Amino acid sequence: MIKAISSRFQLLTICYILLFLSLTSCSSTKKWTSKVISSDIPCKIRESKSPLKDFTGNYITVIYLKNLGFEKIGQNTNDEDVAWLLSQGYRVIELDYNHDKKASATSINQDIIAINNDIANKSFCGYTNCSLNKSYVLFEGYRISRDVPYFIDNPKIYNTPKEYTKGDELRMDIIYPANASVTAPTILSFSYSNSYATYDSDKGQLTDAHKDLRMFLPYTFAGFNDSFLDGLPAHGMAWAIADHPKYCPWGSGKPVNGKNDTYKSYQTNPDATQKIKSAIRTLRKMSDELGLSGNIGVYGFSRGSTAGSLAIGDKSVPEFENAGFNIGVSDDIQAAALGPGVFDYTQIYNTTDDGDSNLESRCEWAWGSLEDNFELWETMGASYLVESSATAPTLFFHNTDDAPYYQDQFIHFKAKLDSLKVPTSTLINYGTGHSVPQTSKDLNILYDFFKTYLSPPSLNK
Repeated sequence: MIKAISSRFQLLTICYILLFLSLTSCSSTKKWTSKVISSDIPCKIRESKSPLKDFTGNYITVIYLKNLGFEKIGQNTNDEDVAWLLSQGYRVIELDYNHDKKASATSINQDIIAINNDIANKSFCGYTNCSLNKSYVLFEGYRISRDVPYFIDNPKIYNTPKEYTKGDELRMDIIYPANASVTAPTILSFSYSNSYATYDSDKGQLTDAHKDLRMFLPYTFAGFNDSFLDGLPAHGMAWAIADHPKYCPWGSGKPVNGKNDTYKSYQTNPDATQKIKSAIRTLRKMSDELGLSGNIGVYGFSRGSTAGSLAIGDKSVPEFENAGFNIGVSDDIQAAALGPGVFDYTQIYNTTDDGDSNLESRCEWAWGSLEDNFELWETMGASYLVESSATAPTLFFHNTDDAPYYQDQFIHFKAKLDSLKVPTSTLINYGTGHSVPQTSKDLNILYDFFKTYLSPPSLNK
């Protein structure tokens, strides 16, 4: 009798899912060539009945990788998770790896890179209308909490455009395992693509054209073959990507009554650190709601490294901490991997004409001369916030043939952490120029670093 009831319940569940899928989507099947398993694999395209679109009218899309060569930690069925995604309005394209062992945690990044490049080139599975800034590679068992606000921007910090007078929300996306078998930590990254307010002079109004641009593929994952975040679920972790704290086109921004483009290619405090700390507090609060561990690491590259580095220090500065959301929640992080960035603005004149000419010529426009305002300049970089060995363990990655000023920043910042006996490690010359790690060997160094400091023992095996 019990077996019969159980069987009927399972049948009803399956019928419900099939009915739900039929009501929320229509589907078709194509093929996509996988670099990892060197063959075509089926991709099932499901269109939501109530599709989400970005500002340009392109479809917000999830590439859902299933039946991979390793165990998933989300315990829902794939049908349940796909049905949920469709109910949220996502176009879902399922790639079925049929449990091929070559689709392993250490090799799947090569397909992630290929997928993101195909989307950026408007050629993935023949689709030209997948969103370039709101498309996600999602592992089976994972879901998305999208556009989570973490701060209200102050339009008077960067003063552009002049019509922007009421602050926008800065937001983040969180990719997390649903109904997980383990309690996963989260890696947070601050985008190296900028979101910002846009004024349309033809329409005479502000628009959303450049809001939520943190995942704009040509400037981020596809532009740099950056698969680190997307690949975290293969290693039992969640991830989040937040708007960069400089809410302004990267080459623009000025103080009130200051020179145009004073802030060309850099951010300013206390605004930047206030946003970083508010983002961490928001993510930690969301971790409780999403069933995550609350352990948080930071991954940063380029301007995202400059931003993320502001999270690692242990120094308490009330002006930096008492702004934004969820005040009172811890803004500590447990580890960081930082690529080339700027960590101490007082070092920028060590060598002139070494790649940071915008900093050399413009920082004094905002902060006065270094000689007369040294203490103010100090407060602008991450080095200022590093006070003791309680600073988060940090892995530095960079190529020595990148712009020389990055090498100089790395040397001085690492030396300070080492002097305080903060655990540090390095990944150097994994590629060339201004780039991120891309090979399985190098990426696994990053993944293993975060497992060491963030993950429960079961994930370190």
